[in-house]
Amino acid sequence: MAAAPATGDLRQRILAASVALLETDGLAALSMREVARRAGVTHQAPYHHFADRESILAELVGDGFEALARRMERASGRAAKLGPRTALLEAGEAYVGFALEHPGVFRIMFRPEVCDLGRFPAAQAAGERAFESLGRLVRTVHGAFDDALASMYWAQVHGLACLILDGGLGHRLPGARERRAHVRATLGRFADYVAGPAAPGPR
Repeated sequence: MAAAPATGDLRQRILAASVALLETDGLAALSMREVARRAGVTHQAPYHHFADRESILAELVGDGFEALARRMERASGRAAKLGPRTALLEAGEAYVGFALEHPGVFRIMFRPEVCDLGRFPAAQAAGERAFESLGRLVRTVHGAFDDALASMYWAQVHGLACLILDGGLGHRLPGARERRAHVRATLGRFADYVAGPAAPGPR
C-alpha cells in the first residue's frame, strides 16, 4: 500500500492539480472533488488544507500576483540602467508574458466574483504588491505617480494579453513565436509614444 503524501506534498499536489484543471478545462471544471481526483487523493483530502473551492482559488491568485510582481519589479528595477523606454518594454513583456505562460491563473486573478480578495488578506496583499510595482514604474518614467498614467499602462498590457488569450488576436496569432513577436512590436510602439523612440544603433 502506497504511503500517504506528506502534508506539504499534499498541499502542493492539490494546488498543482488545480492549476492543471484551470489550464485544460477552465474554471467551471474546478471542484473540490475533481481536484482530489486529479491529485490522486481521497475526496476529503483537499479539506485538510482548504475550506472550500474559493480558498484554493485565493491561494492561486495570491501566488499569481506574487509571481507577476516579481517579474515587474525586476523590469522596473533596471530602469536606471536601461532607460525608461526599455524599462517600459521589459515591464510590458513581463506582464503579457506571465499571462501567456499561465493563462488559467491569469484569467481568475482579476475577477472578484470568482475570488473575493477581501476575504483573503494574503492574496489581497499580493495584489497590492503587484500594483505597487506598476506604480514604481510610473514614478521611474515620469518622476511621480499618476493614477491615470498607471491605468493607461495597465490597460495597454492587460488588454493586449486578453486579446491574445481570449480575443481575435489569439486566432490570428496561434503560435507562441508569432505571439511573442507581436507583443514586442506592439509594446515597442507604445514605449515609443510614451518615452520616445530608441536611439539608432551604430552604423
